[in-house]
Amino acid sequence: MIRFIFVAATIVLFLIFSIPVILYLWLTGKKNPGLRDEKSIAVIRGVFKTILFMAGVKITVKGKENIPTDRAVLYVGNHRSYFDILVGYMTVPGLMGFVAKKEMEKIPLLSIWMKYGNCLFLDRKNLKEGLKTILKGIEQVKSGISVWIFPEGTRNRNQNPTDLLSFKEGSLKIAEKSGCPVIPVAMTGTAEVFEQHLPFIRPSHVTIEFGEPIYLKELEPELRKFPGAYTEKRIKDMLREQLGLDNSQESSYNG
Repeated sequence: MIRFIFVAATIVLFLIFSIPVILYLWLTGKKNPGLRDEKSIAVIRGVFKTILFMAGVKITVKGKENIPTDRAVLYVGNHRSYFDILVGYMTVPGLMGFVAKKEMEKIPLLSIWMKYGNCLFLDRKNLKEGLKTILKGIEQVKSGISVWIFPEGTRNRNQNPTDLLSFKEGSLKIAEKSGCPVIPVAMTGTAEVFEQHLPFIRPSHVTIEFGEPIYLKELEPELRKFPGAYTEKRIKDMLREQLGLDNSQESSYNG
């Protein structure tokens, strides 16, 4: 419980005492938006590094060489924990923001930091507003800021880490319309930090793996029709390899 208290206190105190920093970044952004983005990400990563240290999280990164360094990308990953976001920000190069649910935009101070961290807020219940978010994401990628999306739509609570929720096909529209590469991301060990034993936070070894880029326009015609399903399969295969599972071992997860 003491880890949870330390982490919660760190988040609350940061949000409260960061108000002058928010003002400084706002003023910086009026003159130089790019500089504001860089400084914002540096602050966010510093806070996340502290939280991960307090939580006892150790991270192994695989496949970082698969991330292009000359352009923005669309990261597509499995989602089992709030800690996925912390690990994501800490392991990718350059500027990047997550696609978050619209409700997060209502949280005071946190929503400001999310916006400064290039997050996009998606209203899944309003098709018109959702389309606006996708268009913002396309412009963001074209401007050189990567986007990270969880196509499962919510945190997956299935016992078997490879038992993913169906990927929503529309989730890859940003890559389809911008032409940016899709980087499949497989992550294990994050749910073991918090979600598997609420409200306790416990140390965990997290593995995050970046797969080879997927260029949607270069896929075979049949695969191009359902890029979400194709990417889902790629991530499932990566998860199985990470966990060292064969078919019989995977079945045992489900009892």
